[in-house]
Amino acid sequence: MKLWEKGIAVDKEVEAFTVGNDYLLDQRLVEFDCIASIAHSKMLGKINVLTKSEVAQLEKGLNEIIALSKSGKFQISKQDEDCHTAIENYLTEKYGDVGKKIHTARSRNDQVLTALRLYEKHELQQVKKLVAEMQNTLQTAIKNQGSVKMPGYTHMQRAMPTTVATWLGSFQDALADDLQLLDATFTLVDASPLGTAAGFGVPVLEIDREFTAKELKFAKLIKNPIYAQLSRGKLESSFMHSLTQVMLTLNKLATDLTLFSTTEFSLVSLPENMCTGSSIMPQKKNPDVLELVRAKYHVVLAEEFKVKSIIANLPSGYNRDLQLTKEPLFTSIDTTEQSLKIMSLLVKQVKINESNCTKSLTRELFATEEAYKLVKKGVPFREAYRQVAQSLKEKK
Repeated sequence: MKLWEKGIAVDKEVEAFTVGNDYLLDQRLVEFDCIASIAHSKMLGKINVLTKSEVAQLEKGLNEIIALSKSGKFQISKQDEDCHTAIENYLTEKYGDVGKKIHTARSRNDQVLTALRLYEKHELQQVKKLVAEMQNTLQTAIKNQGSVKMPGYTHMQRAMPTTVATWLGSFQDALADDLQLLDATFTLVDASPLGTAAGFGVPVLEIDREFTAKELKFAKLIKNPIYAQLSRGKLESSFMHSLTQVMLTLNKLATDLTLFSTTEFSLVSLPENMCTGSSIMPQKKNPDVLELVRAKYHVVLAEEFKVKSIIANLPSGYNRDLQLTKEPLFTSIDTTEQSLKIMSLLVKQVKINESNCTKSLTRELFATEEAYKLVKKGVPFREAYRQVAQSLKEKK
């Protein structure tokens, strides 16, 4: 039975169109919706809407659902529409009228907002963990081969000498900034919408929103109920923006590694077991992992802008358009986590070709150094610059 059913049959085509693939996407929200429902049932018990026995029954049933979901045995059907309906139907079938009481003092609107925020908090921590692992991988590479000198590039041309430590360290610093952005996003997410209902609060009942926020380990409450609805999509786009920044860092590292591993550069060697081959050219060693990571940045960026576009021009309050922000969010999270894992695995096995790096440190890379040697002798910089440029020109 649908939560909104009132005895009027809806056209099957309309049902299929409005549900879409939401029932499949919601499988990953089941555990978080149950956790929120446990807190909600305890609050209903606290304000004497539920008895102690009813709260215990609901908690038992919700924990059963969590266990079933983790083992892949709690499936949401298209007829259920979403995880919220599937969960309530399970509780009602098992506990009768007790299951029918779980939805007291809430709407699907604040229910999905709460489940999403709990899920997002969990995934933000997962992404942060993977970013930290990527930083550690880079640090190990720096420790092992960081002292190797190599050419630095501007405009795709040799510019000045640098080191492997400085090159790889730049990506460590970029990831540190990305972590700050993820932390800022976590702060935005860490606010409880539970109890704001459909965007206008709960009439008559004196619910305890502070209690549920504390139970769910939210740092604060969303106090304005209409803003709770306004935050949906807006929050997801903020989360996705932080993921886009992580993917941009990986994109640039992937681009460097792809370029520096070519025969023409040969500054690094990629692990054989992480490269693919050609169906026609026996000699090929293709950096497909790097190319895909490079492209996946654009996938996450596109998903971010998809959400930003969906939520624009919507009036206040809930609009069904917001249902379509789930899949882009999930896609972005999955893509970013997969990319971080595979890049960390690859970088662990990258080898710096020290002899080729040394050979690449040709005379012109030291031109700026020569100019400053003249500056130390009292020659004005612009004159020193011209003298070194002329000297290089004459020796060509």
